[in-house]
Amino acid sequence: MNFLFLSPHFPLHYYLFCQKLHEAGVKVLGIGEASPDSLPRHLADSLTDYYHVTNMEDYDQVVRAVGYFIHRHGRMDRVESHNEHWLHMESDLRQDFNIPGMLPPEMAKVKRKSVMKEVFRSVGAPVARGEKFSSSEQAWAFAGSVGYPIFAKPDIGVGANATFKIHNQHDLHAFLVQKPHDDYIMEEFIDGHLATFDGLTDRDGRIVFAISHFSGTGVFEVVQENSDLSFYSLRDIPPDILDLGTKSIHGFGIREKFFHLEFLRRHDNGSLIAMEINMRPPGGFTTDLMNFSCDIDVYREWTNIVLGKPIVEGISHKYHSAHIARKSGKSYRHSHEEILKRFSGKIMMFSEVSEIFSPVMGNFVYIGRSPDLSEIHEMIEFIQAKNG
Repeated sequence: MNFLFLSPHFPLHYYLFCQKLHEAGVKVLGIGEASPDSLPRHLADSLTDYYHVTNMEDYDQVVRAVGYFIHRHGRMDRVESHNEHWLHMESDLRQDFNIPGMLPPEMAKVKRKSVMKEVFRSVGAPVARGEKFSSSEQAWAFAGSVGYPIFAKPDIGVGANATFKIHNQHDLHAFLVQKPHDDYIMEEFIDGHLATFDGLTDRDGRIVFAISHFSGTGVFEVVQENSDLSFYSLRDIPPDILDLGTKSIHGFGIREKFFHLEFLRRHDNGSLIAMEINMRPPGGFTTDLMNFSCDIDVYREWTNIVLGKPIVEGISHKYHSAHIARKSGKSYRHSHEEILKRFSGKIMMFSEVSEIFSPVMGNFVYIGRSPDLSEIHEMIEFIQAKNG
């Protein structure tokens, strides 16, 4: 099998996908902007071939790279990046080089929030009231119908990037004056906490692994208020998340892919509101949280799916695993050494975070696990405690 991997050097820990493919005998062919001599050794050793382009946004350069690989190695069997930014390019390459997978006509439903709402509705998943708007009059009318606060979000966007929380008429006027030229949707504010449905589907679209994560801190607040992110896996997937998540994945037609579904669980009545889907692994080190939660190697299991093999049997959620972030410039009460001593054997890894992810994911992250949820809460409180 020839596997084309776009931008394999980013994020840094995604080399593990290439490594597991290589160990399974797959030819891994990388295209990226990083110079060949700058690739980490563990990544370079996993690549059969690598083509350096000066600009990944230049589709002609990427097409020439694929043509070069086909000349040297034969037709491409798969293309992947596990990165939201390159989903459109993946689909274009599939279409142009007859590679299996999701094609350009299907991209809108997994990229545009306005179209996602239609798919969620079709499977019976409740959604927040919202609509794409093309004029100031339409925006004022929407605000008048649902009330404040409301959110304005790019129709195509990730996380809280270029998202605005509008509290009143003054805020709405200011937003409309400075609004970027991209397509935007307006959406009612839902008072709730984040609940996810994450996992893997096989080539027939069956969910072969799933897990749910909880976060009491929203991405928008983490970015706008510079708060500390924490989230953790649940040992038991709540039945309503499993039901609506499964229906949604089938409705979107996700095959041979990671998925990351975001719901909000309302604080007032506990019901779920479907927010968006990402056709990629959940962000940051969440793939490692999956591994620590279940004592599996999700990178190897994904490789098995690509090769049409069954994944390991008997996966169980043995632990809650938590991502607990700290940010630079804050005065934390407990030192790194105190944290490792207090939770000896339960801090599974710790790492600095790339600057591009740090506004959300933090500048430094601890990954802890425990079968006891109360101990996870204790870890979060201890690690993120401030002086003063």
